[in-house]
Amino acid sequence: MKVNKRSFAALGAITAVSALALAGCAASPEAAEPSEAAVEFSGEITVWVDADRAGVLEEAAADFTDTTGVKVNLVQKEFGEIRDQFVQQVPTGEGPDVAVGAHDWLGVLATNGVVAPVELGDKAAEFEQVALDAWAYDGQTYAVPYAIENIALLRNTDLVSEVATDFDDMIAKGEAAGTEYAFLIGLDPEAADPYHLYPFQTSFGAPVFGSNADGSYDAGNLQIGNEGGQEFAAWLGEQGAAGILNTNITGDLAKENFLAGKSPYYVTGPWNAPDAVAAGLNIAVDPIPSAGGGEAQPFAGVQGFFLSAESENRLAANEFLVNYIGSEEVQTALYEVGGRAPALTAAFDAAVAGDPIVAGFGEVGANAVPMPSIPEMGSVWQFWGVTEGAIINGGDPTSLWDKMAADIQGAIE
Repeated sequence: MKVNKRSFAALGAITAVSALALAGCAASPEAAEPSEAAVEFSGEITVWVDADRAGVLEEAAADFTDTTGVKVNLVQKEFGEIRDQFVQQVPTGEGPDVAVGAHDWLGVLATNGVVAPVELGDKAAEFEQVALDAWAYDGQTYAVPYAIENIALLRNTDLVSEVATDFDDMIAKGEAAGTEYAFLIGLDPEAADPYHLYPFQTSFGAPVFGSNADGSYDAGNLQIGNEGGQEFAAWLGEQGAAGILNTNITGDLAKENFLAGKSPYYVTGPWNAPDAVAAGLNIAVDPIPSAGGGEAQPFAGVQGFFLSAESENRLAANEFLVNYIGSEEVQTALYEVGGRAPALTAAFDAAVAGDPIVAGFGEVGANAVPMPSIPEMGSVWQFWGVTEGAIINGGDPTSLWDKMAADIQGAIE
């Protein structure tokens, strides 16, 4: 895989502006339009990457070294360990220049001062907006995103041929199909699953946080306990009493029963679609139906590569991020090994054109909202799921939801 690289004479504003910004220089009249020929790369950079993406980056790194002379040291890490190790090692000077990660790490990374903004320049317009929004913090973009994922509704088209108009219509169609379950969603016996239930919550007009004018989340505007949240809590209780939501149906059981043809509907993400196809099911990817009358908006999770605040070769690292990891070739290759929709629009459009399942998740994802990455989100998770589980299992919706909202507000304050 050869990356379609720009020539040094055509690097344009991204590299030239980055060189000035990263050097911390004031732009004098003579320096306002630096000579592109003066931009040079040297030294080496270290990139932390997980095993699933290492092969793709090996080829991109080789291309980068051939063109720039900069050596790229790829260090494989367990994905789940990267964030904490990055936070621990960057301040000591022992961390990498670049690392792969999930956007909901950003609040922790930014508040610990271990990440630096990525200079995307005009390249920003080439990415899906939800991907850029997810990696934005205080008006800056902190990664080159490469993959977007969100949940949707898988429908077994041999059991139900038409798209449901809303949640009640879905349940009616599911019951008419005559299967054991009208609808499946995996839940934890004690902590339910706020991530998978969130689209239904948003359909009642109850986001977790309000938003600032720039679209970022406002931690001072907790919305989860509003009137819509109370309506959602009551709905949870009703669905639990009816057996539609069942905390004994775990994620593994939901998948197993859907693959066995025991329900026409299954709320899940793209990670389970290949197994449904392998099981011989004819599936369609539908929007999650509204339960509360408003739009059912799932969370979008966006993975990307971010830049160390202590990188000693930040100019070369930024170039590798923007023009190599951000290239259509690399973004497409990452999609092919990971199955998540690409964040770069050109790669996304190509993937959608060739795969109706990716297209379905992509269409739902266009209406998704980034999972909050602000640090205050940690105060939400610890109360949210256990409250949903208690309500589904017969607890009083009003008092439990009110207590949850108060507990979250108290933890934030």
